[in-house]
Amino acid sequence: MTNSVQKPHPEASQKLILVVDDDPDFVMQTRFQLERAGYRVETADGRGSAEKALDTIKPDVAVLDLMMEDMDAGFILSRFLRKRLPGMPIIMVSAVTADTGLDFNWQNQDGRSWTNADVILTKPIRFEQLKREIERLTAV
Repeated sequence: MTNSVQKPHPEASQKLILVVDDDPDFVMQTRFQLERAGYRVETADGRGSAEKALDTIKPDVAVLDLMMEDMDAGFILSRFLRKRLPGMPIIMVSAVTADTGLDFNWQNQDGRSWTNADVILTKPIRFEQLKREIERLTAV
């Protein structure tokens, strides 16, 4: 019988990931998978609690939902993070197209620049995709 437990990436245990989303299922699942991969994880359920958390933590990467307590909470939080922690990578996750029918062009530089995100992933996201982006963005 083989052991199916993933071995953490050698650098993962040194990285702190901030996951901000008002969907408790997404937060729980993402936290579980990141911790299993060897990352430390802090979570927040919205913009306000994330801003408060930054008084005591300095994450290596932030994973933010676009629409939380307000339609633009993710945009506002990403701008706040850019000012507070200018070099920290930001991964924006969103189901905005599925939820609203609006189709944003996340792939070009203009689409990424006004969100202040380094990467934009459309929900539902595959964990391997998220992990790959975290590793790419935190590679030295």
